[in-house]
Amino acid sequence: MLRRLITGLAVVVAWLAIAVGPAGAITFGQPDGNRHPNVGALLADWDPDSPGLDILCSGTLIAPTVFLTASHCTAFFESLDIAPHDVWVTFAPTYDEQSTSTAGLFRGTYHTNPLFGSGGANNTFDIATVVLDTSPGLTPAALPEVGLLSGLKANGDIYDETFTAVGYGTVRDVKTGGPHAFFFDGIRRYALQSFLSLQKAWLTLNMNPSTGSGGTCYGDSGGPHFLGGVSSNLIVSVTVTGDAMCRATDKTYRLDTPWARDFLEQFPGVHYPE
Repeated sequence: MLRRLITGLAVVVAWLAIAVGPAGAITFGQPDGNRHPNVGALLADWDPDSPGLDILCSGTLIAPTVFLTASHCTAFFESLDIAPHDVWVTFAPTYDEQSTSTAGLFRGTYHTNPLFGSGGANNTFDIATVVLDTSPGLTPAALPEVGLLSGLKANGDIYDETFTAVGYGTVRDVKTGGPHAFFFDGIRRYALQSFLSLQKAWLTLNMNPSTGSGGTCYGDSGGPHFLGGVSSNLIVSVTVTGDAMCRATDKTYRLDTPWARDFLEQFPGVHYPE
């Protein structure tokens, strides 16, 4: 999700009303440290009330210079006339939004999926990339075989799987308090989730703390959901949307589809397994 309730910026709220209902930060999880070094935060100077570069969304390195995120994040930049090459990525476990330095950051060019929004609610084509000017020298996440999740559902194994969400967005760690329970600190976090349902383009995951799951919230859009526990490097979907209070359902965009593969394999070094 785009980080909205924490900032209170009218421009962000207006965008969220138009967009698919983006999601953002990790709820009921814990600091990630160096567990997922290929997960980063997407930055640009989009907040006029904050100096320097601001976190908007999360994402994952899927090739030496290709960072995967959500199209509603890059489309938001377009709506503010932020040029494609005026974005940056950090892979640090913590990012200080008060910093005005670009040291340790990686500049890149964003590419919104040209099909974004064209498929309606059944398929928003909500994935985008940022091609970095230089490689951060990190091991990219692995992409799934096409049809992986469908196969796991068909044989019943998906119901026993654990999924790991990672992101930099706003945080919730208490069950009560509504929007007042959210805070933002720029720390990369992770949470474990269980399976709910599978549709043509969507994987929905449980993020209800009462059942032992965490999930994403405002600011985690574009961030990964890895198939398996904390040590997994296999990314199968990205954060797109969820319930407003960030404690029930995580709706994520599948990567094990032909249309995800067709878009992503256009970029240098991105390959799906055969």
